[in-house]
Amino acid sequence: MQKLIEGLPKVELHIHIEGSLEPEMMFALAERNGIELRFPSVEAVRQAYAFRDLQSFLDIYYEGAAVLREAQDFYDLTWAYLQKASAQRVRHTEIFFDPQTHTDRGIDFDTVITGIHDALEDGRRRLNISSHLILCFLRHLSAEAAMATLEQALAHKEKIIGVGLDSSELDHPPITFKSVFERARSEGLMTVAHAGEEGPPEYIRQALDSLQVARIDHGVRCIEDATLVERLVRNQVPLTVCPISNVKLRIFETMQAHNLKRLLDLGIRITINSDDPAYFGGYITENFLQAQRALMLDVGDIYRLSKNAILASFLGHSDKEKLLQELDTYIL
Repeated sequence: MQKLIEGLPKVELHIHIEGSLEPEMMFALAERNGIELRFPSVEAVRQAYAFRDLQSFLDIYYEGAAVLREAQDFYDLTWAYLQKASAQRVRHTEIFFDPQTHTDRGIDFDTVITGIHDALEDGRRRLNISSHLILCFLRHLSAEAAMATLEQALAHKEKIIGVGLDSSELDHPPITFKSVFERARSEGLMTVAHAGEEGPPEYIRQALDSLQVARIDHGVRCIEDATLVERLVRNQVPLTVCPISNVKLRIFETMQAHNLKRLLDLGIRITINSDDPAYFGGYITENFLQAQRALMLDVGDIYRLSKNAILASFLGHSDKEKLLQELDTYIL
């Protein structure tokens, strides 16, 4: 199974580019930009990655992002992820970025998106990885701030496939951002949202009804609401699940306790992704491997998870067909 998973052609739909900032690069960029970190070493940074919950992770996540200043920094960050993804046979990736994390500390929006976009273009040419970019609003900030960010982004609309919603979920319901998502959809952008990770199943319902999202990011707490589960199955709403992240952030105490296999067996369109791999200690292959071992996933499960990711992507029909053919040739 390890060999099969390592060679598997993959699609990743839930990866925060700022969450791929490895400690070594954090130190290199801090030195390049004249920033003093509070950590004395790379090892000290890694030791700090013992999280109690989502907020304890976000605190250090935003601190790490402060080393990103210039377009070259965002390029280097994105290129490093793409190289890792290529080595793990990722064929297509849909990447989140958090512009407010940077613009709120004085970094120009153009700087952020130019660096990321240029790396994605090089990824297409040099690594044969197709990609889409999804702008995420920080839900702990106001809907007005999100709308202002969206207006900035529209000047770069050709570089963005859609918008999402992330950051602290508790006490920040999706419905707050209804008007922002309506505006995004009116501009032809796709919509996704984090919901049902730490937040209740009601947040998943709000994301579907108020934000009209095409995918739910995380969504594992849907299992608490049988009617919601039936809806997700009936409408084949994709969930972009991140197993290692869920364990690291104590959504589940162990990988063996994760409900991924149960949700898959219920017929929900589950996909496997890495979320913030530098902080949680695993890219997409490690997520597949750990879930497979802990939950005794068989070849059929791996195939369904991989097929689900292709179908849930924002690729066009012909591109999906090519990836499905590659997957079928590999597995069947």
